[in-house]
Amino acid sequence: MPAMRLSIILPTFNRVAALRCALRALLLQTAPPDAYEVIVVDNNCSDGTAEFLESMVDTRVRCLRESRQGVSHARNTAIAAARGDILAFTDDDVETAPDWVATIIDALDLRPDVDGVGGRVLPAWAARRPAWLTRAHWGPLALQDHGDEPRTFDRASPIGLIGANLALRAAVLHRVGEFSLDVQRVRDGIGSTEDHDLLHRVYGSGGCMLYLPGMLVIARVQSDRCARAYHRRWHDGHGRFYALMRLPEMERTRTTVAGVPAHLLRAAASDAAAWLGSMLSGRWDDAFRAELRLRFFAGFARTRFGK
Repeated sequence: MPAMRLSIILPTFNRVAALRCALRALLLQTAPPDAYEVIVVDNNCSDGTAEFLESMVDTRVRCLRESRQGVSHARNTAIAAARGDILAFTDDDVETAPDWVATIIDALDLRPDVDGVGGRVLPAWAARRPAWLTRAHWGPLALQDHGDEPRTFDRASPIGLIGANLALRAAVLHRVGEFSLDVQRVRDGIGSTEDHDLLHRVYGSGGCMLYLPGMLVIARVQSDRCARAYHRRWHDGHGRFYALMRLPEMERTRTTVAGVPAHLLRAAASDAAAWLGSMLSGRWDDAFRAELRLRFFAGFARTRFGK
């Protein structure tokens, strides 16, 4: 494994306690210490993060500050400073498996035909998981598990991967561009689509990604994210960001009402009927799923209406 292959990009905003755990895991990798660097981007933290980062003595850790608020701003700043030919992305509330770096490097060396790799993001519940919070609701929690076998995703199978556990060849970003500033998470905003937008461009350029079940990170799921109110807000925000992205699959119908495609209006009417029927028959979980689809539509429609 040649020296200095991989740059880990880790934006952070006011999560100093979680950041300590994330960095500890990144510095206890099985890969040779000179094979990777960790670039931490302080995105206007005010909770002691700057002081903690100043105390770091491990030379693998490089600390940057990005005053423009937003995860895409932070990631793009780190991309510009990165020295590796592989760029790996993770989050400040995530802990990587000990072989995470080695798994990424080995996979990309063995598969020169793929642009990048992604893997499992599994939960560590801070409190007891509510019975309704099944895998069907993992999206708002930024959790991911596409099964036990490796899979290839491309334009024909454009499955999303999550920026908490994602690595790309640096050359790919020269080809498709950096993370979008228009659909990024800002501060504690939720529902953003910067990861989806980037992968949409990768697939659109003819690229492909490899899913590796053994490329593992653990995400700590805080109790507030296990509340239905959080999921309602996430789906509303997700709809808003989808409206901004204007993906071809969302804009596929020519007929629109105030900028909202007709097929989304038909789907919303169907979801409203499903919600009502589920409520009347006491199928509360089905009603909640229909409500979340309506929340997505509401966020989408409000954005297109310009409100």
